[in-house]
Amino acid sequence: MAKPKVASDWLCGCAGCHMSFLDIDERIVKLVELVDLRSTPITDLKHPDESGVDVGILEGGINNTYNEEVAKMMRKRAKILIALGDCAVFGGVPAMRNFFTLEETLKRAYVETESTDSNGLVPNNPELAGMTRVRAIHEVVPVDIYIPGCPPDADIIFYALSELAQGRIPELKEANLMWN
Repeated sequence: MAKPKVASDWLCGCAGCHMSFLDIDERIVKLVELVDLRSTPITDLKHPDESGVDVGILEGGINNTYNEEVAKMMRKRAKILIALGDCAVFGGVPAMRNFFTLEETLKRAYVETESTDSNGLVPNNPELAGMTRVRAIHEVVPVDIYIPGCPPDADIIFYALSELAQGRIPELKEANLMWN
């Protein structure tokens, strides 16, 4: 039997969930024996296989047109889609900007921050103009498995991927989401 193909990507967030994924330490070798790790932000392959993958993992919320495109591509190419981390599941910390206008947010980020020099300007970038309110993954595409946490514990990530690699849907209930 062929190993299941797994792809991941990150959207609007801090990359902490992928760092937690790497925190499975030497178990990553065991995991790679069970799965064919394809595209990830930490590999040279940056997009899920056109022919599809068994498991797609998205970290971060969706806050611009590029994030939407990535989420839709992953959903189209993945049999099972995982929302990994609070930003993917709920919108997380980035969604705090939803309480402000885009103009207020960009002004604070690029002009008014304490670390901005006196010439601080909002960059002229088409992606900034394409920003939307921050949304959880399920607000844009259907999600099959939710793994909350900021970031999720490495043990939970390993457990979920190990279960999926063995053809089982992981039981992610309160008891096994609190392994810290």
